[in-house]
Formats: sequence, structure tokens, C-alpha cells
Amino acid sequence: MPADSSHFARYPSLEGKAVLITGGATGIGESLVRHFARQGARVALFDVQDEPARALTASLAEEGCPEPLYSRCDLTDLDALKAGFARAISVLGTADVLVNNAANDQRHSTESVTPEMWEGLMAINLRPQFFAIQAVLPAMKAAGRGSIINMSSISWMIPTTGLPVYIAAKAGIVGLTRTLAHELGPVGIRVNAVLPGAIATEKQKQLWYTPEGIENILRNQALKRQLEPDEVARLVLFLAADDSSAITNQSYIVDGGWV
Repeated sequence: MPADSSHFARYPSLEGKAVLITGGATGIGESLVRHFARQGARVALFDVQDEPARALTASLAEEGCPEPLYSRCDLTDLDALKAGFARAISVLGTADVLVNNAANDQRHSTESVTPEMWEGLMAINLRPQFFAIQAVLPAMKAAGRGSIINMSSISWMIPTTGLPVYIAAKAGIVGLTRTLAHELGPVGIRVNAVLPGAIATEKQKQLWYTPEGIENILRNQALKRQLEPDEVARLVLFLAADDSSAITNQSYIVDGGWV
């Protein structure tokens, strides 16, 4: 375990649990994988970024964590998604937790959106969340329990401009979360959403964290510092653990007080 892990909560209920995470190779997803593995969970991550995914799984194994199972999976291909989830659930034996994290915040103008672009962006930002949930339902229903965490964004609440299809998807995730919390609650499955604000992932730093961009972030946040992926992951751990057993149908914001 890393030396600084003692500063934060340990969740015994997560030890040995089967946790499936989409988009787990980099950014917030990488932090999620690390945090769950360090809790002793058995993690399966789905991504198309082979090199960072394999480096991540190897580094966690070297730490003494349960080595995560990496499945190369293009989530826009629903047949591949279903097959990848089926393989992971077969290896892990069940699915206790699903974190729908994968997304692509590609910038685009309203005028540039074609039907094909719309379908393509929805195919990564909204559609896989539903079908990933569908894929874990048999295992969760058989167990009579489960925790599903859908990653949305504050972008639709601010509102942000310059990526309208992405924002439509992120707003839709909250609606999906709320309806499925009521559909699945009677069988013991909890469904919540997490809405990050401006999180300083390497991708965001490379593409969008200009001096002007950082100034805008800090002007809007109540906390005058950059937020890190680990700060999102620690909330997701809580929502996955039994400590939050009475919590479902909720949306939690991690944005330093922007909204």
C-alpha cells in the first residue's frame, strides 16, 4: 500500500468484491482502478489503450494488490461490450460493482454536428452506460445486491458551451440513474451518479488547461486549487462500499464548489 493511503478511509466491505470499470486505463478511470485495487477489490477494466492499461495492472500487482483484469474493449461496439463483460464476469465469478466511467469530451460546435457525429458521440458517452448496466444485471440480481455508479459531469449544470452532444449525454446519465434506481431498488441494486467538475487529468492538462482556462476554473470554484482524480475516486469508493448501503437515486457533485 502507498504510504499516504493511511490518510484516507479503508472499506472492508470492498475487499474481494468484483468491480467492473469502463475507461479504466487513464485519467479518472486509472485512479478508480488504483483505489479499488488498493482496497483489495478484484477489478476488471475495459479500455482500448493497451499500453497504459497493462502498465497500470502490472504496477498494482507489484504493490501487492490483486492484479486487475484488463479487457481490450471498444465500448461503441455493443457485441464487443457484451462479450467483454461476459468474460470478465466469468473470470471474477460475479459483478458486485459497476463504474460507468468511459467518455469522450471532444469539443464540437452546434453547426458542425452531423447525424453521424451525434450517433458516434452518444455511442461512447451514453449508450454504453445503459448496456453495461444491462450486462451486469443477471449477476447482481442473482446476488440480490449491487452498486452501480454512473459518471456524469457538472458541464450540463453550469452550463458549458462548445460540446453540446457530450452535454446532452451527461444530462441523460442523471435521468438514466434516477429511473434505474427505482427499477432496480426492489432487487437490492443501488444506482447513483457522480458529477465531476474540472479535474486535472493529464488529458485535460494537455488539451485545455491553458493559463486562461485555469484562471476561469479557479474564479468559479469556491476552492481555489486544482482538483485531482483521486478526489473523485474516493467518493466512488464510498458509494460502492456497504457504508453507503441506504444511498441510491442520488447525484453527487465533486467540483470544488463551482455549482
